[in-house]
Amino acid sequence: MLVDTFSTQWLSELDLSAIYLTLKLAGLTTLILLIISPPLAWWLARSKRFFRPFVESLVALPLVLPPTVLGFYLLLSFSPDSYLGAFWLQMTGSGLAFSFSGLLIASIIYSLPFVVQPLQSAFVNLDKNYLEVASTLGFSRSKTFYKVVLPMTLPSFIIAGALGFAHTIGEFGVVLMIGGNIPGETQVLSIALFDHVETLQYEQAHILSFSLLAFSMVLLMFIYGVLQKRQKRLYDA
Repeated sequence: MLVDTFSTQWLSELDLSAIYLTLKLAGLTTLILLIISPPLAWWLARSKRFFRPFVESLVALPLVLPPTVLGFYLLLSFSPDSYLGAFWLQMTGSGLAFSFSGLLIASIIYSLPFVVQPLQSAFVNLDKNYLEVASTLGFSRSKTFYKVVLPMTLPSFIIAGALGFAHTIGEFGVVLMIGGNIPGETQVLSIALFDHVETLQYEQAHILSFSLLAFSMVLLMFIYGVLQKRQKRLYDA
């Protein structure tokens, strides 16, 4: 009786909790990445230091590294026996592994290239003449960024934010390794979907899967729409 009642519900409380946790994780991850990524992307686009390829490779590593490998080493780094885990435990009184804080740090690292690379590409293609004019007018670096760089690369910022948000929404391997599967604390949407499939609750799995599919499609249409408008503006110019 209880099973029949549950199967007719659209979403359970645990599913709603997983959706809220996923949106919270993706939102915070994207916000932090949009703060820390522009300086890094600018340095990668403009620096001629000999160790730039190493930093660039380090940023791009999550693109090619299996999520479980990255998650495994992050889990070791977050353990109380490591320097980072011990420091965090001493400062906050709680561990990093199997916590939302650990999920957030792991998501920032895992989604970093999806935000940095679009910005880096935009900064590389930015016309240096505008920067020279700003320098001639006596603009400071911060004023040049907000008055010149940001308006000219705003579509790239939108795309970078959308990609970072979407990538965090779809995380599975890293969040499973770092957060485990604790309902209400670390169980995100992708893990809740996996749980439904494991327990043969295909109706709930269909609902969550279709929601993710529809969200991904809408987000991709938004990104390509922004790109199309940007290309049209460049062509008209």
